[in-house]
Amino acid sequence: MARPLIGVCAAVEPASFGVWVDEPATLLPLSYSRSIQAAGGIAVLLPPDRLAAENPDELLDRLDALVLGGGADIDPASYGGGAHPEVRSTNLDRDEFELALASAALERDMPVLGVCRGMQLLNVAGGGTLDQHLPERLGHERHRPVPGQWAEHDVRLSPGSLAAKAAGTDRLTIKSHHHQGVGEVGESFEATGWASDDDTIEAIENPEAGFVLGVLWHPEEDPEDSVVPAFVKNASR
Repeated sequence: MARPLIGVCAAVEPASFGVWVDEPATLLPLSYSRSIQAAGGIAVLLPPDRLAAENPDELLDRLDALVLGGGADIDPASYGGGAHPEVRSTNLDRDEFELALASAALERDMPVLGVCRGMQLLNVAGGGTLDQHLPERLGHERHRPVPGQWAEHDVRLSPGSLAAKAAGTDRLTIKSHHHQGVGEVGESFEATGWASDDDTIEAIENPEAGFVLGVLWHPEEDPEDSVVPAFVKNASR
C-alpha cells in the first residue's frame, strides 16, 4: 500500500542560513515531518498559495490528509474580532490560505489534524472565535512560561472521544507553548479536552466527521504521544 501523502501547512518566517540573512522562508520544525514519516506517511510542506486559497480543491485533490501546523497568531479579522495588543506577527496570506484549505477539507470529510495554532484555525473555520490572550483571563502564564521553552501540564480528555482514542488515554501530560486558545467553539465542533488545572480547552473535534481533530498541544514533539500515528493510520484507509 502506498504511503498516504499528508500536506502540512507551514509558516513563513525570517530565517538566516548560508548566504541568506533574515530571508523569508517556508519553515516548520522537522519534528512534524519526522513524526509523520515514522507513522508511515509522506509529509509535504505547504506554503501560502494565493491560487490555492481561491481554489483549494486543486491542492486537496492531491492529498490524503491535512495538518494545520503551529506558528503565529491568527488575525482577529478572520473571526470578526478586534486586535488585542498581545496579538502580534500575524500573516494574512497564511490565514486566508489555511482557512480555505481547512474549510474545503471539512466539506469533503478529509482527515485533518490541527496542532496549536492549527486547532485555533480549525475552530475559526468552523465559525468559532479565539481567546486572544489567555493570561489575561487565567491570571497565569503556565501555558507559555518561558519564551523558547515547552510548558508541560496535564490534560484530561472526554472518555470515548476521538481525542482520547487517538491519544490512547483520557489523561496525559503534554507539551505546549501558546498564549491563545478557543473562545466560542465553532458550530461543527465540540470540546473534548481540557487542561486539568484551569479548564482551558485543549482538544476539539467534529463528531460527525471521520477524523477531524484539533489539539492545543504539540504531539509531534513527544515520541510517546500517539495522536500523529493515529492520524496517519486513518489517512491510510
